[in-house]
Amino acid sequence: MGARFGPAGNPPSFYARGFKSSLEMPGWLKELGLTAYEYQCVRGVNIGEQAAVRLGEVARRYDIALSIHAPYYITLGTDDPALKEKTKMHLLKSMQAARWMGARVVVFHPGTGVGRDRKEVLSRAKKLLKEVLAEAGEMGLGDVRLAPETAGKPAQLGTLEEILELCALDAQVVPAVDFAHLHAAGGGCLKEVDDFARVLDRVEECLGRRAVEELHVHFSPIEYTAKGEKRHRTLEEGLYGPDFSLLAGLLVERDLSPTVICESYDRQVEDALAYRDLYLKIKSSREG
Repeated sequence: MGARFGPAGNPPSFYARGFKSSLEMPGWLKELGLTAYEYQCVRGVNIGEQAAVRLGEVARRYDIALSIHAPYYITLGTDDPALKEKTKMHLLKSMQAARWMGARVVVFHPGTGVGRDRKEVLSRAKKLLKEVLAEAGEMGLGDVRLAPETAGKPAQLGTLEEILELCALDAQVVPAVDFAHLHAAGGGCLKEVDDFARVLDRVEECLGRRAVEELHVHFSPIEYTAKGEKRHRTLEEGLYGPDFSLLAGLLVERDLSPTVICESYDRQVEDALAYRDLYLKIKSSREG
């Protein structure tokens, strides 16, 4: 089937066209030739059942693969009882919204506050994630997949290895690999094809072929400092990596069918189109 491409949220160009509701996004994306859309709940899950169901219906009509980005307020490795309950609440509400709209995965940031003892924080994160999965099962949400995302700063929970450990807990947990975040957290570490290949190889080694075949990917140019991610940038600026062509070649070569969500600042649709075109050009040249 090949890779799907789409934006995270609604860019300014969407509203400039006169659109007002996210319900209009799937039709617009179809018109542009994009096939995925990550609905943003980063400030809280504020979509109701009726609107979520309608969004899912429209997305299916236009063959747009939906995902949800859960609130930023999640702190999976916390030892604070109140924060634990809030983290559970945000994840479960996101999963419920995903069920209503038929979204494929719920992407979330595992959280901050790692400090010096990463193993202890990761252990707490695993325990809380198991509790979330158990409660989700009781709520009838056992088939809604959670996707912890690789972090953009070394001080945050979310190295590739930590994400893979969380995913190893249960088949309901799948990785969201943000290559921009990996690049920033590693001080610009994704420079060669082999750097990207090692990421894909590690996912497959730990979670199997299907996990890497259907990988949920975030990609955008990114600015970083010695502390990691500073901000997402755009292809238009022409100054920031990582280079998507290096990953695109691997996707074609390995016959992978990921969902690639673009998070470029205010140009997530425009850059998603550029990534799609680059991928299709590489695919066409190698098939021809």
